[in-house]
Amino acid sequence: MAKRSGSADLPLHGGRVPHWLGNRMTRIGTLICQAIAEHYGRDELLRRLSHPFWFQSFGAVMGMDWHSSGITTSVIGALKRGLNPISGELGLHVCGGRGSHSRKTPDELAIIGDRVGIDGVALGRTSRLVAKVDSAAVQDGFDLYLHGFIIADDGKWVVVQQGMNGDSRQARRYHWLSEGLSSFLDSPHSAIEGQGGGEIVNLADKRAARSRSAQLDLLGSFGPSGVVRELARLNEVEPTPSDQLVLPHLVMPAHHDVRQEDVVMRRLHGNLAAAAEAGPSDFEDLLLVPGVGGRTVKALAMVAEIVHGAPCRFSDPARFSLAHGGKDRHPFPVPLKVYDETINVLKSAVRKHRLGQTEELEAIRRLDVQARKLEAYATGPNLDEYVAGEFRDSAGFGGRSVFGPE
Repeated sequence: MAKRSGSADLPLHGGRVPHWLGNRMTRIGTLICQAIAEHYGRDELLRRLSHPFWFQSFGAVMGMDWHSSGITTSVIGALKRGLNPISGELGLHVCGGRGSHSRKTPDELAIIGDRVGIDGVALGRTSRLVAKVDSAAVQDGFDLYLHGFIIADDGKWVVVQQGMNGDSRQARRYHWLSEGLSSFLDSPHSAIEGQGGGEIVNLADKRAARSRSAQLDLLGSFGPSGVVRELARLNEVEPTPSDQLVLPHLVMPAHHDVRQEDVVMRRLHGNLAAAAEAGPSDFEDLLLVPGVGGRTVKALAMVAEIVHGAPCRFSDPARFSLAHGGKDRHPFPVPLKVYDETINVLKSAVRKHRLGQTEELEAIRRLDVQARKLEAYATGPNLDEYVAGEFRDSAGFGGRSVFGPE
């Protein structure tokens, strides 16, 4: 995926991830990362994590609140719990987190550097500098509270950090990618997600180079008190609008329920048609994993897209919440039996792929290929009908939410 810039609305949500979901998020998140690394390499996994649309879809397929800022915290936490114990084989380490955990990042990087032979102290400086750019050089009204730093054994990294604006009840997520990064102060972001909050002072934009230089000259010539006098004088003058690039952005709506306008229905119908063509009767033979039902195949079709899909296919993160539902019953309760079957299929596929048996992981890839072919003409239920069916069958699938079992 190419580096890109953008923005998105992320409503702030409170609450905690329940234990029964957090453990499953750790397992499925780790397996998806392993599958991507097996197919496309570790660098591609870092690129995916730096892509805000993919990141949101990744969290949604895990059963988190599909549109909320909580996806950032829960995904970073799940990956830290899941990837760090296997860092020796995958070569990836997750540092930082929310609140006090974010401040431990430089120390964690120093320890990793000593262990794998990279400059952890320099990476710690990078961590602090990235946080400083997004808290001071980019003044957009959002206070940072989360900093996740994912580092590979070869020194390549991705940073995902998030700030909040308590007044607007909104969050903004910032994505950084070391690949192709030549300067921390010339448009370094891979992407920025969050609601526009008026005019933004972005001294990290390459177009602000003259401004940064002028600020140093001003401070040297006038001193702090002189700068204050100049600012007071300038405030008497009506400012002229500056040209700003219009950047693409992902809008995460405030409504909690998943609505038809939140989903690209032709893609959903393609997922469902691919699952139907694979069929519960022959999918057992296809993946060689017993006990997999038709509902799990539908979930696997969406997981397959998370692993193999092109960047343009993640413009509707809400669709991926239809794989395993949501902890708050939106779009429907988490079907634990389906979730666990999905994990078992992925676990078997990744394990066998490492032993040279590629059939199962290739079968999952073919689900994604088939879905893209079928979506051009596939038809199916509208979203309300699909969700109603999930609620109807929820108890049989072991449906559960923060409100309890169905």
